[in-house]
Amino acid sequence: MTTKDEYVAKLKAQLDEWQDDLEHLKDKAEEASDDAKVKIHEQIEELRAKWDEGHAKRQALLDAADEKWDDIKDETEEKWDELKVAVKDSIEKIKSHFSS
Repeated sequence: MTTKDEYVAKLKAQLDEWQDDLEHLKDKAEEASDDAKVKIHEQIEELRAKWDEGHAKRQALLDAADEKWDDIKDETEEKWDELKVAVKDSIEKIKSHFSS
């Protein structure tokens, strides 16, 4: 069974990875055409909102009392899986503008 600290560390690692992806995509967006830049920046803002949501979920786990963390973990895990899919889709949409 994963401890609270291990699980929170895993979520932080995922958030850090997404943050790196965001920074890379922002940098790469500067090389895109003006039309593509607008679309890319809109989608980056959507991705940022998803990152913020993930950060809030992680913070809720950090703030949870130890005796309640299992219940919150189950809920967070379900939402986190949905969030991972949404982030992956957003990143793919952004990347599609670079190959156009």
